[in-house]
Amino acid sequence: MSIHQSKTRLLDAALNVFRAQGYCATTVDDVCHAAGVTKGSFFHHFKGKEDLAVTAANYWSETTSAIFAAAPYHAHPDPLDRVLGYIDFRKSILQGSLPEFTCLVGTMVQETYDTAPAIRDACERSISRHAETLVADIQAAMDQKGLVPARAGWTAGSLALHTQAVLQGAFILAKAKGTAAVAADSVDHLRRYVELLFGVRRGPDST
Repeated sequence: MSIHQSKTRLLDAALNVFRAQGYCATTVDDVCHAAGVTKGSFFHHFKGKEDLAVTAANYWSETTSAIFAAAPYHAHPDPLDRVLGYIDFRKSILQGSLPEFTCLVGTMVQETYDTAPAIRDACERSISRHAETLVADIQAAMDQKGLVPARAGWTAGSLALHTQAVLQGAFILAKAKGTAAVAADSVDHLRRYVELLFGVRRGPDST
């Protein structure tokens, strides 16, 4: 196994194990076992679990960015349809077990926000940069509808971050209730909220 392969296997394992067990409950041995590599290999790549978590947050961003960049909602000519299509896409990927569809950085930041600033900051960057990918479409939709932030009381950036707040909260509810259904309901409410902000009513089939 090459050095590159072993590092990638450790990062893939971290994504899975941290989401399944949480950061605090996971040990280096857990990650090594899941990756099928030795502890020596782990410490060749990472200084420790915290270093792994920071790198994993960045790796998560890179991996998920590619998925969202290729998502079909970008093809809609109307900017609001792209925003609503993004929300529909988030609902469509609530598949599999809870660890499979919940967010790595959302999981880690809840545990480490006050105890591991480096992890917290890596998670914040991941969430905020993903939110930023929505800003241009939201702003274009606002311009199209003549919505001025000073009068509307919100900005494209604040709405983009709000979508992430709802999604992260939806993941928490899914974990608390042990089902993706409650998360799907929250995403549906998010869609209706965005429609209300823009004064439209478009069902998922219309985008």
